[in-house]
Amino acid sequence: MFSFLVNAEGGLTAAGYAACVAAGIMLFLLAIYFAGKSSEKNRMSTKQLIFCAASMALAFVTSYIKIFEMPWGGSVTLCSMLFIVMAANWYGVKTGVLVGLAYGILQFIQEPYVLSFFQVCCDYVLAFAALGVAGFFARSPKGLIKGYAAAVLARGAFHALGGYLYWMSYMPDTFPQSLKGVYPIVYNYSFLLVEALITAAVISVPAVASALNQVKRTAVS
Repeated sequence: MFSFLVNAEGGLTAAGYAACVAAGIMLFLLAIYFAGKSSEKNRMSTKQLIFCAASMALAFVTSYIKIFEMPWGGSVTLCSMLFIVMAANWYGVKTGVLVGLAYGILQFIQEPYVLSFFQVCCDYVLAFAALGVAGFFARSPKGLIKGYAAAVLARGAFHALGGYLYWMSYMPDTFPQSLKGVYPIVYNYSFLLVEALITAAVISVPAVASALNQVKRTAVS
C-alpha cells in the first residue's frame, strides 16, 4: 500500500498526491472544528479564518522564491516562515500551530520526500506546526521578533531530530564519523538562521514594522 503512494525515488505518485490533498483538507477542517469546539469564545471567526488563510497563502507563494537551496533539502526563502509566525502572533499558540500544520501539509505536497512515516512527521508536520510557538510571545514587547526567533529554533529542532533518526543512515560510508553528532544540527540551522537574519533585518525597518503593526491591529480588532 505504501509503495502505491510513494515512488522509488521517495516522491509521491499521482495516487499519493490525491491522498495527501484529501487528507490535508480533512485534517484542516477537523482541526478548525475541534479548535473551536471547547467554547463559543474560542471559536475562530470568519475574519480570523480569512487572515489565517491569507498568511498561509503568502507563506506558500514566498516559499517558491528561493534565495539559496541546500543539496539535501531545505532552502533560504523570501521570509516565508514570517507569515505563519504572524498568524501565531495575532491569534496565539493554538491557531499558530493549526496554521503551521496546514502549511506543513502544503509543503509536503509541494516538495514531498518520503523515507518513513515518522520522517515525514518530523520534516513536515511537526517542524512547521512548531512555528506556532511564536504565539507565546504575542503580548511581550517586540513579540513578533522574539516569537520568530523561538519559532525558527523550534522548527530546526524537529528537522535535526529527523536528521538523527533517518537522514544520517543515508550518508555515504566516507562521511566522517566525528561529524555525525553535529551534522544534522549544523545543516538544518545553517539555512534556517540565514533566512531568520534576513527576515529580522526586513521587519526591523521602521516602515515595515509600522505596516506589520497596522496589519496586526486590523487582524485582531
